[in-house]
Amino acid sequence: MADEIRRFSDELARDPASMAFLPLAETLRRRGQTDVALKVALRGLERHPHNADAHDLLARIAVDQGDLQRAFDEWDMVLRFAPTHIGARKGMGFVCFQQGRTVDAERYLSEAAASDPDDQTIATALANIRAGGVGGAPVVAPVAAPPVAPPPRPEGTAAPHAPPSLSRADVPPLPKPSPRLLFADLIGDAEQTVLLLDKDGFVLAGIYIDGDGSDVAEEIGAQLSGVSEEARRAMRHLGLGEWLSITFETEAATIAMAPAPRDALLVVAAARERPLGLVARLRESAVRRATEWMEEYA
Repeated sequence: MADEIRRFSDELARDPASMAFLPLAETLRRRGQTDVALKVALRGLERHPHNADAHDLLARIAVDQGDLQRAFDEWDMVLRFAPTHIGARKGMGFVCFQQGRTVDAERYLSEAAASDPDDQTIATALANIRAGGVGGAPVVAPVAAPPVAPPPRPEGTAAPHAPPSLSRADVPPLPKPSPRLLFADLIGDAEQTVLLLDKDGFVLAGIYIDGDGSDVAEEIGAQLSGVSEEARRAMRHLGLGEWLSITFETEAATIAMAPAPRDALLVVAAARERPLGLVARLRESAVRRATEWMEEYA
């Protein structure tokens, strides 16, 4: 295993854009070095932000670290990029089971079973759920990865299980769509991202990964606080009516902004080589998505 780590590390050193970060982070995860695995995965995601396997890997690392909600969010993002991904549905079923949401767990696992009826781990998990959790929590590891174990429990405590008589009315509803993932399917594989900020610059939705693999959306929002009001003030001063959008190019990226409901601001950042027409199309689609989301959830 040490040889594998050295080989994958050397490949990444030669080509930082290599997909070798996936097997490297997975190998580190299997060795229990989850903190290092997370750093490698985030660094890789910086260059491949819309890669489904990378988000699947992050989800499995999150499970190892006991962060089930983050794992669920990452698997939700996987399905946005790869709707037929069986491992994501297995993982989401696992999270729902651990949270006591057995109806949702059965739904995700049934969808996975329909795609791969020969997978015995899915069949076993479904059988456990339908039997009321007999035998402990089901193992629903993502495809092509070792089985995902539940987070460690304090010594002497029992394995989580669902009450046999649990009905749909007793199960908490599915969470509303994760704001971090609101624009994921619109972004696609291109080097671009979208943020939705409120009038004070606080992030309502979206994510912005910097060169270090960190989400800097909050910092960007703070810097852009008040931009919408400044734009309106400039339009009034020039007698040009209401502002609809602003697009400008910097050394690092093309930036497009547009007003959103409730004095919010939508920001699109794309690679310089991205055609302006495609940036404008993304901006318009993102404004529609943000408007629908705010009307229903915000």
